[in-house]
Amino acid sequence: MPPPGRLRHKGLSVGIPLRDITRQPARRPVITVLIIAVNAIVFLLELAGGDAFIQQWSVIPAEIAAGHHWVTLLTSMFMHGGWMHIIGNMVFLWAFGPEIEDAMGPFRYLAFYLLGGLVASLAQVAAMSSSSVPNLGASGAIAAVMGAFLITYPRDEIRTLLIIGWFVRITVIPASLLIGLWFLIQLFSQVGSVANVESGGVAYMAHVGGFIFGAVTARLFEDRDRLAAQI
Repeated sequence: MPPPGRLRHKGLSVGIPLRDITRQPARRPVITVLIIAVNAIVFLLELAGGDAFIQQWSVIPAEIAAGHHWVTLLTSMFMHGGWMHIIGNMVFLWAFGPEIEDAMGPFRYLAFYLLGGLVASLAQVAAMSSSSVPNLGASGAIAAVMGAFLITYPRDEIRTLLIIGWFVRITVIPASLLIGLWFLIQLFSQVGSVANVESGGVAYMAHVGGFIFGAVTARLFEDRDRLAAQI
């Protein structure tokens, strides 16, 4: 469960994607590795700074709606609510990020990731503009990466760890099915979570907003020369 009194962007759902077995990036995913490193460093700072650090640097929708602390729209996307939260998000990012970085190029990919995180946070703020619950997490930005992956590589097969009760199995699932199911769960979960957000929980609207941004803008950020070289 998330810590009480915080709303986090949760990553784990449907299954745990391990890697794309259809293709390997032609170039090293430098930006993806850098993003993971920054998330790890910020998480260590959170552990050292405690609740005061989280209160200062996470998104508080009521403050954003009032025009204050806009910088937290950026800082909050590198923060996490606990060990399982950051591990889950970074596993998802590593499963989908390198291929999208390869398709866009490092600088476009970085801009895309940051914009996806900003849009995700703004979507959550719009959904609960009077809330004083801190919002934090990278999965709004990662949802944008997943939306882009669905558009760019829908037929790729993803090695996935399924855990259903006592049933544990590693299997291969098409990206379109895995990501599509993930998005539907976020969409329907948002409807059921509205009454619970004030006590903490999962920022489903951030997932939905980030994903839609990624799916809609993926083609704008792709490097056509890089994609052509993959054919």
